[in-house]
Amino acid sequence: MEALKTNKFATITLKDSEIVKRILIGEKELFEILMRRNNQKLYRVVRTYISKEDDVLDVLQEAYIKAYLKLEQFNGNAAFSTWLIRIGINEALQFLRKRKRLLQKVDMLNDNEVEKIKDTKYMNPESQIINTEHRMLIENAIDRLPEKYRIIFMLHQVEGMSNSEIAACLSISDDNVKVRLHRAKKYLKEELYKLSADVSVFEFGNYKCDRLVTAVMSKL
Repeated sequence: MEALKTNKFATITLKDSEIVKRILIGEKELFEILMRRNNQKLYRVVRTYISKEDDVLDVLQEAYIKAYLKLEQFNGNAAFSTWLIRIGINEALQFLRKRKRLLQKVDMLNDNEVEKIKDTKYMNPESQIINTEHRMLIENAIDRLPEKYRIIFMLHQVEGMSNSEIAACLSISDDNVKVRLHRAKKYLKEELYKLSADVSVFEFGNYKCDRLVTAVMSKL
C-alpha cells in the first residue's frame, strides 16, 4: 500500500482526550491523529529496548492496535502519551520475552543494527560525514547503556519529558528517575567528549511515520 503523502489532520488542534472520545463514538479515522502526534516518541521508547528496525516497527504496530482496542480504558488521569508509552514498553518487553524463549538468548548489543540517519539539512559532503558519525557515536553509546538507564535517558534528554512524567510511565519514584538519569549521563560522558542530546537521534521520519500509520489504520 502506498504511504500517505500528506497529513490531512495536520491542522486539527483537539486535545488527545477529546479525540479519544470521538473515536469511541465511531470516528475511527481520528486515531491517525493520535498516531502522528506520538509516533516519534513511541518509536524512540521502543527503540531503546529493541535494536532491529523491522522488529521495532512490528512492536509499534502491535502497541497501537492494542491501544486502539483498549481506548475505553483510557481514563484521562494521565496524558494519553504516558498511557501509550506504558503500552509500548509492555509490548516491547513481551516481544523480548517471546524472542528469548525462541532463541534462548537475546543479545541486543551484539546484534545491534543502528540505522544510519540521513541529514535533511543542506551541508557539504564532508560535513554530512562528520554529522552522521557524530550521531552514530551518540546512538552507539546509548545502545550500550543498561536498559533501565537507556529508557530514562531517551525520555528525558531526547523527548524532553519531566522526571514526574517519566516516573508515571515507568511506575517508579521521581528520585529513582533522578538517580538513573545521573548514572546514564555519567556513563555517556565517559564515552563522549561532550554529551549532546541531539533530537535527531533515533529519528522517525515522515516516510516511516506514514508507513506505520497506513499499516495500523488498515487493521482497525
